[in-house]
Amino acid sequence: MHNARQNEAQMRIALTSSNVEVVIYLLCVVTSLLCAWLLQRAWLRARSRLLIWSAVCFALLAINNLVLAADLLLLPDVDLRLLEILTSLSAVCVLLYAFIWDV
Repeated sequence: MHNARQNEAQMRIALTSSNVEVVIYLLCVVTSLLCAWLLQRAWLRARSRLLIWSAVCFALLAINNLVLAADLLLLPDVDLRLLEILTSLSAVCVLLYAFIWDV
């Protein structure tokens, strides 16, 4: 019974999401992509491997933000938490690898 009420509340929140929420989630995706692009441009000039690993990390974070937006706004019935966790874990692991073994 409690689970049904919680699912109903989640659906109501998803259906009444405002345009502001959509804009905020899209701005998060765009910001992560912009960071990845700027880091990639800096890597093309300096050829520092830490820059390219950081660009990959931010690209994965952009994917994570996109999955989060899809989970909350587009597919409220589908549980995408595992995909969110895997993309954020991948981003952190890429950067951790760069900090520990590549620098």
